[in-house]
Amino acid sequence: MIEVSHLTKRYGRTTAVDDLTFTVRPGVVTGFLGPNGAGKSTTMRLMLGLDRPTAGEVRVAGQRYERLNQPLRTVGSLLDGRSVHPGRSALSHLRYLARSNGIGRSRVQEVIDLTGLTTAARRRAGKFSLGMGQRLGLAAALLGDPAVLILDEPVNGLDPEGVRWIRDLLRGLAAQGRTVFVSSHLMSEAAQTADHLVVIGRGRLLADVATADFVAGAESLEDAFLKLTADAVEYRGQR
Repeated sequence: MIEVSHLTKRYGRTTAVDDLTFTVRPGVVTGFLGPNGAGKSTTMRLMLGLDRPTAGEVRVAGQRYERLNQPLRTVGSLLDGRSVHPGRSALSHLRYLARSNGIGRSRVQEVIDLTGLTTAARRRAGKFSLGMGQRLGLAAALLGDPAVLILDEPVNGLDPEGVRWIRDLLRGLAAQGRTVFVSSHLMSEAAQTADHLVVIGRGRLLADVATADFVAGAESLEDAFLKLTADAVEYRGQR
């Protein structure tokens, strides 16, 4: 479970995240939506202790991320699949991560096979395509067999087969009782993958609702999303 409580982040006079409160529950895929600049990436960085909040807090599995012992065993994350030393092979990168968190080598091979990296495991990450880099990032996220997954745009760069694969993977992980929190700018993909949606705009919470309820009365998830964000902008412009 991920518990976000009155989370706020300011950079000077700019408020990137504004008093967010919501809970991401296990057993479902929760989609995280918002326009560009809405604060999605900042929120995820705050969840993972990469930025310090101005106010509020995030608890993952009951604790703040920085207090987790061997965090990869609790939380798997993917914020940037290309954040790997370009001269290091996929295999050596994953082995290093595993060793740092007390994870056995057999698990490294398991996630390599699971993410379709078997034939590319000894290639340097700097030679990977965007899609292969995403697969390596997913392998790292899954390495500790975590109960919680925080993924920023995981289908970015994947071909249609890869998109279907990750959709099935995420839904399967949620069915095992894991907490799956995934951002996306692809409305059609969110509609097919997410059971629940958290929508933000200008750093504030706009919706925290089941996907089916969010779409009810609209022609598509995209139409419902555009109406909600447009209404929010218009309302704030009148304040």
